[in-house]
Amino acid sequence: AARLAGTHKAVQFHFGGGSPTYLTSESFKRLFEGLKEVFALEDVGEFSFEADPRSCPPEKVRALYDLGFNRISIGVQDFDEDVQVAVNRVQSFEMTAQTIAAAKDAGYHSANIDLIYGLPKQTRARFAKTLDKVLELSPDRIALYHYAHLPAHFPAQRRILDADLPSTEEKVGIMLDAISTLTTHGYRYIGMDHFAKVTDELSIAQREGKIQRNFQGYSTLPECDMVALGVSAISHVGRTYACNPRDLEGYYAAIEAGHLATTRGFELDDDDAIRAAAIMEIMCQFKLDIGAFEARFKVDFASYFAYELKKLAAYERVGFVTVTPEAICVLPKGKIFVRAVAMQFDRYLRESARAASYSKIA
Repeated sequence: AARLAGTHKAVQFHFGGGSPTYLTSESFKRLFEGLKEVFALEDVGEFSFEADPRSCPPEKVRALYDLGFNRISIGVQDFDEDVQVAVNRVQSFEMTAQTIAAAKDAGYHSANIDLIYGLPKQTRARFAKTLDKVLELSPDRIALYHYAHLPAHFPAQRRILDADLPSTEEKVGIMLDAISTLTTHGYRYIGMDHFAKVTDELSIAQREGKIQRNFQGYSTLPECDMVALGVSAISHVGRTYACNPRDLEGYYAAIEAGHLATTRGFELDDDDAIRAAAIMEIMCQFKLDIGAFEARFKVDFASYFAYELKKLAAYERVGFVTVTPEAICVLPKGKIFVRAVAMQFDRYLRESARAASYSKIA
């Protein structure tokens, strides 16, 4: 980290990657103070961590706030007991409620709850009850991620029976029910699995056209460099991306040798930057102003993206988007599929074999 130090201030810090709260408060203190020795932290920055209520009692929540953390993201997945047993993550509603209450009492600026749909034993009826409990807790933000069942890559998932997984129709129903329930109870669907209270700064930023997205999700902060530390982390500095090893041995070998643990990298060219901007506009605003885009990048949109506009015609036919000479707009029906709409501008995905692995939507 010392090689990265400079005059720039760190405006955002997120400690994730699973369950960092299994560390002791003293370990947290050493880590955070070590970071402050290298990086100058912005006084009003966003400093968050992922919390597992089973390892984050109220006293630890308070201790981490005193260190300087001001945001907390709490892993839940589902409150249904049968689902919890099926995924080997049993935590009571009361335990989670204690963590949320402790965060509010301590003065945290924001509390987020992570949920997952598509888990074994889940049904629309059961998940509706989980949503009722989440609304009772009233977090500032909610992330509802789709469960990816990849037992070949994750040995722990091999204990999950395929027969226990909800059908595709049931999963779509769960997501649509969640959007309906949350948006009628004071939350805004930000997109890409994220919700925020309509009074939250994230919702305000989206309404004002200022919202951004990075590897940590949606953000109100302007686009800035991101330095990622740890196994499999990806940094984004300027027009470059740098990836760390996926294995512990490779990562620690690089660090102990005294150099950055970068195994591969990528530098964006002008076309990459143009496409990245188009994707960002669609994912963050559900709209791309073609005139403003042309003025910014000095391109003729219709000719530059002729292939992409042709592909979007299928999405227009099913009512997911509207495409005019003035703008591309993602309609309410298409917001749940905004990732697929934005993917049409990804030239690398189009040219790779991976494209065939994604579900056909339109």
